[in-house]
Amino acid sequence: MRLAETFTISRGSEDEVDVVQVELVHNGISGFGEAAPLGHYSESAESALTWLDGIELADDPFAFAEIEESLPPGQFAARAAIDHALHDLQGKLTGLPVYKLLGLRREGPPTSWTIWLGDPDDMARRTEKIASRGFKRLKLKLGGRDGLDVERVKAVRSVTDLPLQCDVNEAWSLDETLEYLPQVDLQYCEQPLVAGDPDGPELKRRSPVPIYVDEDCHVLTDIPLCAERAHGINIKLAKSGGIREAIRMVNAARALGLGVMLGCMVESGLGIAPGAHIASLMDHVDLDGNLLLADDPWRGVEFRDGVQLPSDAPGLGVARA
Repeated sequence: MRLAETFTISRGSEDEVDVVQVELVHNGISGFGEAAPLGHYSESAESALTWLDGIELADDPFAFAEIEESLPPGQFAARAAIDHALHDLQGKLTGLPVYKLLGLRREGPPTSWTIWLGDPDDMARRTEKIASRGFKRLKLKLGGRDGLDVERVKAVRSVTDLPLQCDVNEAWSLDETLEYLPQVDLQYCEQPLVAGDPDGPELKRRSPVPIYVDEDCHVLTDIPLCAERAHGINIKLAKSGGIREAIRMVNAARALGLGVMLGCMVESGLGIAPGAHIASLMDHVDLDGNLLLADDPWRGVEFRDGVQLPSDAPGLGVARA
């Protein structure tokens, strides 16, 4: 899928993305799921498809525990696509949207819009361009490694009053983080340090704003260590393996007093819909992946008043455009 504009973070730029999509058929009814394999974690569309080729699922689409236990390890995006397709199928079989199937509220917090990494003036200009689109908060991609990150935040702040968040994608040191954060107006800072950096606990103790971790946090078993080094976690379904693991992670994070945000990759509406259905569990939401595409091939997630609202139709509630 092609992006509307080149998307840049501290690790590089991209103009198109590969996603893996799954269709499960039961009694003539199809459930669909999607997730984006993460090259940063040695996953690709090819490795996901190879993994999926070896899967045989139980005949009962409601036998989630049995199905989970039968899956081989690894390939979390492919695992998430199966999880999402199963939820879609269950919803269609019961006539319920996924959020009702899970007993959740329909509406979650507003999604942030990502202002990708560029020079300060460029980021400010792009902020002005989206001012009329209805977003309630902005997420700035930082980590330019050029000493201009404080200027980037200040440039964006000069053209908007919206709440600002930032994602550094592992590009700062402890000293840089403690130098930059007191100078800027941010709700939180996401993953300033390299995953596993031993300075993480020290940063949590000294940071003037909440620290959220993304690259440090993949699945449920990562949560205790994240609690030592951060104030909150960023859950991405393509990274955790789907809705069921994400809900387990939310519960564990809450038990340890952590904030919870829901992120995404660049995905179509089929990949964003599962997140929209569980967004009410979160403190912060970053579900703009389908809004970054030149053309979204799956429709059904509604962007309304800054919120990515899931469909009220059965299952994930999305259909091919």
